[in-house]
Amino acid sequence: MTRCQTRYGLNQKKKGSLFAMSAMIEAIHLRKQFGAFLAVEDVSFSVNKGEVLGFLGPNGAGKSTTMKMITGFITPTDGQARVNGLDVRDNPIEVKRAIGYLPEGAPAYGDMTTLRFLQFIAEIRGIETTQRSARIDEVVERVNLGGVLYQSIDTLSKGFKRRVGLAQALIHDPQILILDEPTDGLDPNQKHEVRELIRQMASDKAIVISTHILEEVQAVCNKAVIIAQGKVRFDGTPEELAARSRYHNAVSLVVDNSQRAAVRSALEGLAQVGQVSDEEQEGRVRLTAFGRDGSPILDPVGDLIRKNNWQVHELRTEAGRLDEVFREITVNNA
Repeated sequence: MTRCQTRYGLNQKKKGSLFAMSAMIEAIHLRKQFGAFLAVEDVSFSVNKGEVLGFLGPNGAGKSTTMKMITGFITPTDGQARVNGLDVRDNPIEVKRAIGYLPEGAPAYGDMTTLRFLQFIAEIRGIETTQRSARIDEVVERVNLGGVLYQSIDTLSKGFKRRVGLAQALIHDPQILILDEPTDGLDPNQKHEVRELIRQMASDKAIVISTHILEEVQAVCNKAVIIAQGKVRFDGTPEELAARSRYHNAVSLVVDNSQRAAVRSALEGLAQVGQVSDEEQEGRVRLTAFGRDGSPILDPVGDLIRKNNWQVHELRTEAGRLDEVFREITVNNA
């Protein structure tokens, strides 16, 4: 047993492992120090098959450093990264075979055409010669690169360069995907295509998406980890994250300005409502009612609307605002 296994109880043959044996990715008390700068401090999480983990944090939080430790590009100062049960430091080749990695910036050979670059990646990934063309064709179609196959990478837009980077990560059909800012530089249509691709692949892979874009988590992830100043601040589902917002289960309704005072007074009179806010919206007003302790209040608000026969232009229940929670977690815990 290695020193790390002894320290952290990581022998799979014994009880006490931090994560279930089915975990395809395990970050276990990872720590990375560059001189006097501590970039990552005691980061632990796991990802199982079928999970898409949104690895969130502000710029400089330690996301990319953590990804590089998991993929074996840099060595942890302390702690351990495991892929399919294998220690990344002890089994670097086997780990890299299992991973498709889209790094930050997705470096490539700019003088190569897109097709030549993918042929090169297929070759060094060990894909059989007889299978390379079919595999490249499949990836090109999935990432929508057909229009730039014979164009040199240096001449591509930032969005297409990102898609070339994604294609090289997928070329060997890996079990595990580590994607650092996969939609960076893409337009809204391209972002939708990439997110749909991730959803399609999610069932039989373990995927980590490192990002600072909250909508990415809502769009494709079923698990979220937030890191700030090198430490994990949250580990749970997107729904659990949204539930921490004061807007979780809040009800907002838009009425004419003439009804403002009466509607606000009636909402404040409900026993289930703890607070009401309002804001002008183009000649109308949006009132938001917050339940006590975040409890659901749509039914009593709906009853109130029907009882008073209010003309309501819009009515909705809020799931929660991730941007608000993100700021609270990353700033207030700094």
